[in-house]
Amino acid sequence: MKANFSDHSANERTFLAWIRTGIAVMAFGFLVEKFTLFLHYIGHALHEKQIPANKATSILGLSFILLGASMIAMATVKFVRYEKEIDSVEVSNRSFFYTDIAIGSLIALAGFFLVFYLGLHLTF
Repeated sequence: MKANFSDHSANERTFLAWIRTGIAVMAFGFLVEKFTLFLHYIGHALHEKQIPANKATSILGLSFILLGASMIAMATVKFVRYEKEIDSVEVSNRSFFYTDIAIGSLIALAGFFLVFYLGLHLTF
């Protein structure tokens, strides 16, 4: 059995969780980016006026896709670094604190922008 097996397993589970989250963020970005296309199909099917293409949804969707890809890249770097540090005898003070805060802030900012954008386009 591998030395420090439980630590290595926890590192791998965390890595896989970040991968799943990154894929989900990318899928959500794809959904947001293609939402305008869906509205065009619905308008055409209902013989209604075509909705003009909106650059904001495309930019937001592509931003989510880029953010998800960045999360996967960050998770890979963290996994490799922690994999080496688990069996190392020296104590490391390196941290991904600021990177994690930056990615969390970007996700929150994108969510606030999406709420604001959808709030402007609600029709009652």
